[in-house]
Amino acid sequence: MDNVVYLDFKAKEWENLKSGRKTMIVRGAMGRKLPYGRVNEDDVLYFIENKGDGLIKGKAVVDQVFNSDKLTKEQSIDIIGKNKDKLLLDKRLEKRFSGKRYLVLVAIKDFEEIEPFKIDRSDYGNMDDWLPVENIEKVRIK
Repeated sequence: MDNVVYLDFKAKEWENLKSGRKTMIVRGAMGRKLPYGRVNEDDVLYFIENKGDGLIKGKAVVDQVFNSDKLTKEQSIDIIGKNKDKLLLDKRLEKRFSGKRYLVLVAIKDFEEIEPFKIDRSDYGNMDDWLPVENIEKVRIK
């Protein structure tokens, strides 16, 4: 399964992935929303920054996935804290994800920069930051 993952431009997530310092992606919510339960080991993640250029510029393979059970605020903060060195979140993102009831931690491997390309988002009306596209070639704009 291929997934398109939006990275926070202001937090320099792309640069941190590129440098190899960031090796984990987090998503969190008060309920179970994407990618909860929908991302698996060996899935491929395609990375795009949320800065408006719409270019996929990198990819990586999912190494491990952790879908939390329902968490207390303290448990959530603790999980984010224990994975701080892999997540490399800025203060704003740390605050955004700490305290969420459900967390998804996705460890990645084999990150690589790729020839940038755009995708057709027309089948994905909502502005989610994680799109399970099944096969990247179906949404790639040639």
